[in-house]
Amino acid sequence: MEQVDVAIIGGGLIGCAAAWRLAARGASVALIEAGDINGGASGQNAGSLHFQIERRFLENGDALAGQVADIVALSRIAVDDWRAIEEDLGADLHVSMQGGLMVAETAEEVALLERKAAREHREGLSVRTIDGDEARAIAPYLSPGALAANFSGDEGHADPRAVTPALADAARAAGASIRTASRVQSIARENGRFTIRGDRIDLSADRLLVAAGAWSANVCTLLNIHMPLYPVALLMNATERTRSMVPHLIQHVGRRLSLKQTYAGNILIGGGWPSRLARMPAGGFDPSARPAMIPGSLTGNLRAAVDIVPEVARLNLIRSWTGVTAISADQLPVVGEVPSMPGLWVAAGGSAFTLGLTFARLIADAMAEGPVPALAPLSPARFEHLNGFMG
Repeated sequence: MEQVDVAIIGGGLIGCAAAWRLAARGASVALIEAGDINGGASGQNAGSLHFQIERRFLENGDALAGQVADIVALSRIAVDDWRAIEEDLGADLHVSMQGGLMVAETAEEVALLERKAAREHREGLSVRTIDGDEARAIAPYLSPGALAANFSGDEGHADPRAVTPALADAARAAGASIRTASRVQSIARENGRFTIRGDRIDLSADRLLVAAGAWSANVCTLLNIHMPLYPVALLMNATERTRSMVPHLIQHVGRRLSLKQTYAGNILIGGGWPSRLARMPAGGFDPSARPAMIPGSLTGNLRAAVDIVPEVARLNLIRSWTGVTAISADQLPVVGEVPSMPGLWVAAGGSAFTLGLTFARLIADAMAEGPVPALAPLSPARFEHLNGFMG
């Protein structure tokens, strides 16, 4: 049986970045992926680097928004991680950080922007509220209907098809073993170590990181651990290529919209519009199957895009696709060591593209040096009551 310091389940951005960071620190690392590297949400999302508090946290009242403010510190760290990653990896990942605008179209939405910016200021994040004219001076392509915007000079986007493969290459170069098409079938906690078996897998690890996105809860089930992470299906769209016209990341504070222009010239449109998860014959959702598009999501998403960036209306839509990600029971990511099972670490549950590099680096730090305060608000300890009856 192979012996390693750390086993990682999940070949997405977090898993590959953690493998790289841990191997670079001298740990022996084995990364196991059931499919292909970057085959899940890490390669299916639109690549937004959104450091402002997301709209989804604001639509459920101030209580959740206040909780989210606790992790704004991680966004500040993530800005530095993304600015350094291309040089660190020696790779062109099409990282563009020319700023982002979260727009408002009503007086109520403007007030929400102002409350959000005040909260972000208190946490040290550089965001300012500007009126519509100043927003259009920065971004002339914005609609006259944009009354105001919150501007963050650090936001932007990166190429999700390039980032994770580059991290996997760096992990291999640092000495990590990466196995694809290798599905884990059993995990046992034996003599203080994790014994992991499956397709071409027979290894023992001192620590185990589960970073398997929508499959993370199922992996934790193999250890008799509840992890409240649930699959959700989202929609993304891409237009034909066009002239350079949108250098910023565009979001909306009251409508589901994210919009950006890729390095190649396509306009990517998303923002959290739902798709319909496939179901297994015996019941339950099947995150392995392609979700079905909901027509109303497509029309609603494109309507929001055209309302805010009218020039999009003249472009042909060339591709729409659905993808599966995971969301936790309280919408915050779950990142850290499971208290009831020392050595078991989890990193999943949302914001994993924007904050994934930071999650991975801090997990590597915590495994080597002890608790990292910045991760404390995301600890799985907040759900530990669920495992009080699991034995």
